Amino acid sequence: MRLLRPFKKIFGKPPEAAPHVELGRRGERLAAEHLRALGFELVASNFKLSVGRNRRGAVVQNELDLVAYDGHVLCFVEVKTRASDWFATPEANVDLRKQRQVTRAARAYRRLLGLQNAPHRYDVVTVILPPPDAEGRAPAPRVELLRNFWTEEKFRKRRWGESRQ
Repeated sequence: MRLLRPFKKIFGKPPEAAPHVELGRRGERLAAEHLRALGFELVASNFKLSVGRNRRGAVVQNELDLVAYDGHVLCFVEVKTRASDWFATPEANVDLRKQRQVTRAARAYRRLLGLQNAPHRYDVVTVILPPPDAEGRAPAPRVELLRNFWTEEKFRKRRWGESRQ
């Protein structure tokens, strides 16, 4: 007797991803291709890891969009995809909170793989995928790499009396 039936038999075809999720996936694929074309060696994508617990004790997980090597430098790449930059540029959404999340995940990644002393940096790849025009032609996507978008220094804990310079 089978207790579990495949999803397709019960509900038909699997649900499609929401449009914004599909836009993000396309953007990450284009970002990975762009990095490869620039000579990066991709190591991981959508790498999820536990970074600790919150105040309620629940496990907190963060995700690294892309992890790559640019020569000997380990790069943690955040990918931001938008259909337009009319309202704001994609990198505007890599705010302090997001930078802190990626930095925390990158520390855990480096600790997990024994790369604490390896040279590393934080990059952002922006992807703009405009929708098709009235005739159905899709304009070419715009992909841009912003190297060393932020550094870990701003998140380093300081001792009392230490200057911020």
